[in-house]
This record gives sequence, C-alpha cells and structure tokens, in this order.
Amino acid sequence: MLPKDPIMLLSMVNMKLRDRYANLDALCDDLDVSKAEIEETLAKAGYHYDAGQNAFI
Repeated sequence: MLPKDPIMLLSMVNMKLRDRYANLDALCDDLDVSKAEIEETLAKAGYHYDAGQNAFI
C-alpha cells in the first residue's frame, strides 16, 4: 500500500528507486501499483519522474 500523502509517497518511491529498482516501471511491476497514479499524485505536488536520475524531482 502506498502512502496517500504526496511527500511521504515521494520519499518512499525515491528511496525504493535508489536502493532497489532500476526504473519506475520495475518498481510498479514488482509492487503491483499504478504508475499513472504515482505520477499523477506526485505531479500535483510539483514532482516529475526523471529517468536519467531514476528519481522524482
């Protein structure tokens, strides 16, 4: 289950991307979560996924 709070979600997703997953697709596939939902939630908070950095910035 993903946090509903955008800042908590940002922290969790970026930590998992840094420590365990090569990209956002791998994270979403492994955790069985919606990539679109993560991107939409974080976009509302002003963050977008940067594939080169493998992080939301």
